[in-house]
Amino acid sequence: MKYRTLGRTGWDVSEIGFGAWGIGGDAWGQKDDTAALAALHKEIELGVNFIDTADVYGDGHSEQLIAQVRKEHQERLIIATKAGRRLDPHTAAGYADRQKMTSFIERSLRNLEVEALDLVQLHCPPSEAYAMPEVFGILDDLIKQGKIRSYGVSVEKVEEALQAITYPNVQSVQIIFNMFRLKPAEAFFAAARQHQVGIIVRVPLASGLLTGKFTAQSQFASNDHRNYNRHGEAFDQGETFSGVDYATGLAAVEELRDLVPEGATMTQLALRWILMFPEVTTVIAGAKNEQQASDNVQASALAALSDQTMHRIQELYETRIKAQVHQRW
Repeated sequence: MKYRTLGRTGWDVSEIGFGAWGIGGDAWGQKDDTAALAALHKEIELGVNFIDTADVYGDGHSEQLIAQVRKEHQERLIIATKAGRRLDPHTAAGYADRQKMTSFIERSLRNLEVEALDLVQLHCPPSEAYAMPEVFGILDDLIKQGKIRSYGVSVEKVEEALQAITYPNVQSVQIIFNMFRLKPAEAFFAAARQHQVGIIVRVPLASGLLTGKFTAQSQFASNDHRNYNRHGEAFDQGETFSGVDYATGLAAVEELRDLVPEGATMTQLALRWILMFPEVTTVIAGAKNEQQASDNVQASALAALSDQTMHRIQELYETRIKAQVHQRW
Protein backbone atom coordinates (compact mmCIF):
# COMPACT_ATOMS: atom_id res chain seq x y z
CA MET A 1 0.00 0.00 0.00
CA LYS A 2 1.16 3.49 -0.82
CA TYR A 3 0.16 6.62 1.09
CA ARG A 4 -0.55 10.24 0.19
CA THR A 5 -0.91 13.30 2.42
CA LEU A 6 -4.46 14.54 2.95
CA GLY A 7 -4.58 18.27 2.35
CA ARG A 8 -2.90 20.28 5.08
CA THR A 9 -3.83 17.82 7.84
CA GLY A 10 -0.43 16.14 7.87
CA TRP A 11 -2.15 12.75 7.78
CA ASP A 12 -0.70 10.17 5.43
CA VAL A 13 -3.63 8.10 4.23
CA SER A 14 -3.75 4.96 2.11
CA GLU A 15 -4.34 5.74 -1.54
CA ILE A 16 -7.01 3.05 -1.51
CA GLY A 17 -9.55 3.78 1.20
CA PHE A 18 -12.64 1.93 2.37
CA GLY A 19 -15.99 3.35 1.29
CA ALA A 20 -18.53 2.28 3.89
CA TRP A 21 -21.84 3.17 2.24
CA GLY A 22 -22.42 -0.43 1.19
CA ILE A 23 -21.94 -1.91 4.64
CA GLY A 24 -24.56 0.40 6.11
CA GLY A 25 -27.27 -1.90 4.83
CA ASP A 26 -29.29 0.53 2.77
CA ALA A 27 -29.31 1.29 -0.95
CA TRP A 28 -27.16 -1.71 -1.95
CA GLY A 29 -29.51 -4.65 -1.56
CA GLN A 30 -29.12 -7.41 1.01
CA LYS A 31 -26.66 -6.73 3.83
CA ASP A 32 -24.37 -9.17 5.61
CA ASP A 33 -22.64 -7.69 8.64
CA THR A 34 -20.32 -10.67 9.04
CA ALA A 35 -19.00 -10.37 5.49
CA ALA A 36 -18.81 -6.59 5.77
CA LEU A 37 -16.76 -6.76 8.96
CA ALA A 38 -14.44 -9.34 7.36
CA ALA A 39 -13.93 -7.02 4.38
CA LEU A 40 -13.07 -4.12 6.64
CA HIS A 41 -10.66 -6.18 8.73
CA LYS A 42 -8.99 -7.50 5.56
CA GLU A 43 -8.37 -4.03 4.13
CA ILE A 44 -6.88 -2.78 7.39
CA GLU A 45 -4.60 -5.82 7.50
CA LEU A 46 -3.49 -4.95 3.96
CA GLY A 47 -2.58 -1.38 4.88
CA VAL A 48 -5.79 0.63 4.45
CA ASN A 49 -5.99 3.34 7.10
CA PHE A 50 -8.68 5.63 5.68
CA ILE A 51 -12.36 4.81 6.10
CA ASP A 52 -15.20 6.96 4.80
CA THR A 53 -18.75 6.73 6.12
CA ALA A 54 -21.77 8.94 6.86
CA ASP A 55 -24.36 9.25 9.59
CA VAL A 56 -27.15 8.27 7.19
CA TYR A 57 -25.56 5.03 5.96
CA GLY A 58 -27.92 2.53 7.52
CA ASP A 59 -29.09 5.30 9.87
CA GLY A 60 -25.78 5.09 11.74
CA HIS A 61 -25.21 1.35 11.31
CA SER A 62 -22.13 1.88 9.14
CA GLU A 63 -20.56 4.14 11.78
CA GLN A 64 -21.32 1.57 14.48
CA LEU A 65 -19.69 -1.26 12.53
CA ILE A 66 -16.58 0.87 12.03
CA ALA A 67 -16.44 1.58 15.76
CA GLN A 68 -16.51 -2.15 16.40
CA VAL A 69 -13.66 -2.79 13.98
CA ARG A 70 -11.58 0.14 15.21
CA LYS A 71 -11.49 -1.28 18.73
CA GLU A 72 -10.00 -4.51 17.41
CA HIS A 73 -7.03 -2.86 15.69
CA GLN A 74 -4.07 -0.98 17.09
CA GLU A 75 -3.34 0.75 13.78
CA ARG A 76 -4.10 4.48 13.63
CA LEU A 77 -7.16 4.79 11.44
CA ILE A 78 -8.40 8.03 9.92
CA ILE A 79 -12.19 7.91 9.92
CA ALA A 80 -14.14 10.41 7.86
CA THR A 81 -17.88 10.81 8.24
CA LYS A 82 -20.48 13.13 6.78
CA ALA A 83 -23.28 15.28 8.15
CA GLY A 84 -26.30 17.08 6.79
CA ARG A 85 -28.39 14.53 4.92
CA ARG A 86 -30.43 13.92 8.06
CA LEU A 87 -31.99 17.34 7.52
CA ASP A 88 -35.68 17.15 6.67
CA PRO A 89 -36.25 19.03 4.50
CA HIS A 90 -32.74 18.91 3.07
CA THR A 91 -32.16 22.63 2.49
CA ALA A 92 -29.18 24.97 2.46
CA ALA A 93 -30.67 26.82 5.44
CA GLY A 94 -30.53 23.60 7.44
CA TYR A 95 -26.74 23.54 7.17
CA ALA A 96 -26.70 26.93 8.89
CA ASP A 97 -28.76 25.59 11.80
CA ARG A 98 -26.15 25.38 14.54
CA GLN A 99 -28.27 23.25 16.87
CA LYS A 100 -29.14 20.66 14.24
CA MET A 101 -25.64 20.37 12.82
CA THR A 102 -24.14 20.07 16.29
CA SER A 103 -26.62 17.33 17.16
CA PHE A 104 -25.58 15.40 14.04
CA ILE A 105 -21.92 15.63 15.06
CA GLU A 106 -22.66 14.51 18.60
CA ARG A 107 -24.62 11.53 17.28
CA SER A 108 -21.66 10.49 15.10
CA LEU A 109 -19.34 10.83 18.10
CA ARG A 110 -21.53 8.33 19.94
CA ASN A 111 -21.84 5.98 16.97
CA LEU A 112 -18.09 5.94 16.32
CA GLU A 113 -17.26 5.93 20.04
CA VAL A 114 -14.59 8.61 19.77
CA GLU A 115 -13.87 11.87 21.57
CA ALA A 116 -13.37 13.83 18.33
CA LEU A 117 -14.18 13.13 14.69
CA ASP A 118 -11.12 13.10 12.43
CA LEU A 119 -12.83 14.54 9.36
CA VAL A 120 -16.41 15.76 8.97
CA GLN A 121 -17.70 16.43 5.47
CA LEU A 122 -20.82 18.36 4.59
CA HIS A 123 -22.89 15.70 2.83
CA CYS A 124 -23.67 17.04 -0.64
CA PRO A 125 -25.59 20.13 0.50
CA PRO A 126 -27.62 22.17 -1.97
CA SER A 127 -25.45 24.47 -4.08
CA GLU A 128 -26.67 27.56 -2.21
CA ALA A 129 -24.92 26.40 0.98
CA TYR A 130 -21.50 27.09 -0.51
CA ALA A 131 -22.31 30.80 -0.59
CA MET A 132 -23.14 30.85 3.14
CA PRO A 133 -20.06 31.57 5.29
CA GLU A 134 -22.05 30.84 8.44
CA VAL A 135 -22.20 27.18 7.45
CA PHE A 136 -18.43 26.92 7.58
CA GLY A 137 -18.34 29.10 10.70
CA ILE A 138 -20.27 26.39 12.55
CA LEU A 139 -17.61 23.86 11.57
CA ASP A 140 -14.85 26.22 12.71
CA ASP A 141 -16.55 26.46 16.10
CA LEU A 142 -16.88 22.68 16.35
CA ILE A 143 -13.12 22.45 15.87
CA LYS A 144 -12.60 24.98 18.68
CA GLN A 145 -14.91 22.88 20.88
CA GLY A 146 -12.78 19.80 20.22
CA LYS A 147 -15.60 17.82 18.63
CA ILE A 148 -13.99 17.60 15.19
CA ARG A 149 -10.37 17.77 14.08
CA SER A 150 -10.87 18.91 10.50
CA TYR A 151 -13.58 19.33 7.91
CA GLY A 152 -14.27 19.16 4.21
CA VAL A 153 -17.15 18.82 1.78
CA SER A 154 -18.70 16.12 -0.35
CA VAL A 155 -20.01 17.63 -3.57
CA GLU A 156 -22.04 16.71 -6.62
CA LYS A 157 -20.72 19.38 -8.99
CA VAL A 158 -17.30 20.69 -9.93
CA GLU A 159 -18.58 24.25 -9.48
CA GLU A 160 -19.46 23.46 -5.85
CA ALA A 161 -15.99 22.07 -5.26
CA LEU A 162 -14.34 25.21 -6.65
CA GLN A 163 -16.47 27.40 -4.41
CA ALA A 164 -15.89 25.26 -1.33
CA ILE A 165 -12.11 25.47 -1.45
CA THR A 166 -12.23 29.26 -1.21
CA TYR A 167 -13.00 28.76 2.49
CA PRO A 168 -9.61 28.67 4.23
CA ASN A 169 -10.25 25.74 6.58
CA VAL A 170 -11.69 23.30 4.06
CA GLN A 171 -9.18 20.44 4.08
CA SER A 172 -10.73 18.04 1.60
CA VAL A 173 -13.25 17.64 -1.18
CA GLN A 174 -14.97 14.37 -1.92
CA ILE A 175 -16.09 14.13 -5.53
CA ILE A 176 -17.14 11.57 -8.13
CA PHE A 177 -14.27 10.83 -10.51
CA ASN A 178 -13.80 7.76 -12.67
CA MET A 179 -13.32 6.71 -16.28
CA PHE A 180 -16.91 7.82 -16.95
CA ARG A 181 -16.62 11.17 -15.11
CA LEU A 182 -13.53 13.11 -16.20
CA LYS A 183 -14.63 16.69 -15.68
CA PRO A 184 -12.97 17.20 -12.24
CA ALA A 185 -9.55 16.79 -13.82
CA GLU A 186 -10.05 19.77 -16.12
CA ALA A 187 -9.88 22.68 -13.66
CA PHE A 188 -10.69 21.50 -10.16
CA PHE A 189 -7.63 19.31 -9.64
CA ALA A 190 -5.25 22.19 -10.36
CA ALA A 191 -7.20 24.49 -8.03
CA ALA A 192 -7.16 21.88 -5.25
CA ARG A 193 -3.41 21.52 -5.64
CA GLN A 194 -2.98 25.28 -5.42
CA HIS A 195 -5.09 25.43 -2.23
CA GLN A 196 -3.45 22.30 -0.79
CA VAL A 197 -6.81 20.58 -0.49
CA GLY A 198 -7.05 16.80 -0.40
CA ILE A 199 -9.22 14.99 -2.95
CA ILE A 200 -11.25 11.97 -1.90
CA VAL A 201 -12.64 10.13 -4.91
CA ARG A 202 -15.97 8.37 -4.52
CA VAL A 203 -17.98 6.18 -6.91
CA PRO A 204 -14.68 5.08 -8.52
CA LEU A 205 -16.28 2.02 -10.11
CA ALA A 206 -19.42 3.78 -11.34
CA SER A 207 -21.61 1.78 -8.94
CA GLY A 208 -19.99 -1.45 -10.10
CA LEU A 209 -20.23 -0.87 -13.85
CA LEU A 210 -16.45 -0.58 -14.07
CA THR A 211 -15.91 -3.96 -12.43
CA GLY A 212 -16.92 -5.48 -15.76
CA LYS A 213 -19.17 -7.99 -13.97
CA PHE A 214 -22.56 -6.72 -15.13
CA THR A 215 -24.54 -7.60 -18.25
CA ALA A 216 -27.82 -6.46 -19.75
CA GLN A 217 -29.44 -9.34 -17.85
CA SER A 218 -28.05 -8.39 -14.42
CA GLN A 219 -30.75 -7.92 -11.80
CA PHE A 220 -30.60 -5.63 -8.76
CA ALA A 221 -32.69 -5.95 -5.62
CA SER A 222 -35.68 -3.69 -5.13
CA ASN A 223 -33.82 -1.88 -2.29
CA ASP A 224 -30.67 -1.39 -4.40
CA HIS A 225 -30.26 2.15 -5.74
CA ARG A 226 -28.99 0.68 -9.02
CA ASN A 227 -32.56 -0.46 -9.49
CA TYR A 228 -34.62 2.46 -8.14
CA ASN A 229 -32.44 5.54 -8.72
CA ARG A 230 -31.30 5.27 -12.33
CA HIS A 231 -33.04 8.51 -13.19
CA GLY A 232 -32.53 10.29 -9.87
CA GLU A 233 -35.83 9.23 -8.32
CA ALA A 234 -34.44 9.13 -4.75
CA PHE A 235 -31.28 11.26 -4.81
CA ASP A 236 -28.87 12.76 -7.31
CA GLN A 237 -28.76 10.65 -10.47
CA GLY A 238 -25.00 11.06 -10.65
CA GLU A 239 -24.57 8.75 -7.64
CA THR A 240 -25.95 5.80 -9.63
CA PHE A 241 -23.72 4.50 -12.44
CA SER A 242 -22.17 8.01 -12.36
CA GLY A 243 -25.24 9.26 -14.20
CA VAL A 244 -24.42 7.20 -17.29
CA ASP A 245 -27.18 5.30 -19.06
CA TYR A 246 -26.78 1.62 -18.14
CA ALA A 247 -26.68 0.28 -21.70
CA THR A 248 -24.18 2.97 -22.72
CA GLY A 249 -22.00 2.09 -19.76
CA LEU A 250 -22.03 -1.62 -20.59
CA ALA A 251 -20.97 -0.91 -24.17
CA ALA A 252 -18.13 1.32 -23.01
CA VAL A 253 -16.92 -1.34 -20.57
CA GLU A 254 -16.60 -3.82 -23.42
CA GLU A 255 -14.21 -1.42 -25.14
CA LEU A 256 -12.16 -1.15 -21.94
CA ARG A 257 -11.58 -4.87 -21.52
CA ASP A 258 -8.54 -5.08 -23.77
CA LEU A 259 -6.85 -2.36 -21.70
CA VAL A 260 -6.77 -4.46 -18.51
CA PRO A 261 -3.14 -5.30 -17.66
CA GLU A 262 -2.17 -8.96 -17.69
CA GLY A 263 -2.95 -10.58 -14.35
CA ALA A 264 -5.14 -7.67 -13.23
CA THR A 265 -8.89 -7.16 -13.07
CA MET A 266 -11.13 -4.52 -14.57
CA THR A 267 -11.66 -3.19 -11.05
CA GLN A 268 -7.93 -2.73 -10.57
CA LEU A 269 -7.60 -0.96 -13.92
CA ALA A 270 -10.36 1.47 -12.93
CA LEU A 271 -8.79 2.23 -9.56
CA ARG A 272 -5.24 2.47 -10.93
CA TRP A 273 -6.44 4.91 -13.60
CA ILE A 274 -7.67 7.28 -10.86
CA LEU A 275 -4.37 6.99 -9.00
CA MET A 276 -2.54 8.16 -12.11
CA PHE A 277 -3.67 11.67 -11.12
CA PRO A 278 -1.28 12.94 -8.41
CA GLU A 279 -3.84 15.43 -7.07
CA VAL A 280 -6.00 12.52 -5.87
CA THR A 281 -5.33 11.68 -2.24
CA THR A 282 -7.37 8.52 -1.79
CA VAL A 283 -9.97 6.47 -3.63
CA ILE A 284 -12.79 5.10 -1.50
CA ALA A 285 -13.96 1.87 -3.07
CA GLY A 286 -16.67 -0.18 -1.43
CA ALA A 287 -16.24 -3.83 -0.49
CA LYS A 288 -18.88 -6.19 0.87
CA ASN A 289 -16.61 -9.23 1.27
CA GLU A 290 -12.94 -10.17 1.65
CA GLN A 291 -12.40 -10.94 -2.04
CA GLN A 292 -13.61 -7.50 -3.11
CA ALA A 293 -11.45 -5.95 -0.38
CA SER A 294 -8.31 -7.72 -1.58
CA ASP A 295 -9.06 -6.90 -5.21
CA ASN A 296 -9.38 -3.21 -4.39
CA VAL A 297 -6.21 -2.98 -2.35
CA GLN A 298 -4.05 -4.68 -4.98
CA ALA A 299 -4.71 -1.79 -7.35
CA SER A 300 -2.22 0.27 -5.35
CA ALA A 301 0.59 -2.07 -6.41
CA LEU A 302 -0.34 -2.10 -10.11
CA ALA A 303 2.26 -0.60 -12.42
CA ALA A 304 1.61 2.85 -13.88
CA LEU A 305 -0.62 2.80 -16.95
CA SER A 306 0.91 3.64 -20.30
CA ASP A 307 0.32 6.90 -22.15
CA GLN A 308 -1.45 4.87 -24.83
CA THR A 309 -3.88 3.41 -22.29
CA MET A 310 -4.57 6.82 -20.77
CA HIS A 311 -5.20 8.26 -24.24
CA ARG A 312 -7.60 5.47 -25.20
CA ILE A 313 -9.63 5.96 -22.03
CA GLN A 314 -9.84 9.70 -22.70
CA GLU A 315 -10.93 8.99 -26.27
CA LEU A 316 -13.60 6.55 -25.11
CA TYR A 317 -14.98 9.15 -22.74
CA GLU A 318 -15.07 11.78 -25.45
CA THR A 319 -16.89 9.60 -27.95
CA ARG A 320 -19.27 7.54 -25.79
CA ILE A 321 -19.82 9.19 -22.39
CA LYS A 322 -19.14 12.93 -22.35
CA ALA A 323 -22.39 14.09 -23.93
CA GLN A 324 -24.41 12.40 -21.17
CA VAL A 325 -22.60 13.68 -18.08
CA HIS A 326 -20.05 16.42 -18.68
CA GLN A 327 -22.34 19.43 -18.64
CA ARG A 328 -24.38 18.17 -15.68
CA TRP A 329 -21.77 17.67 -12.96
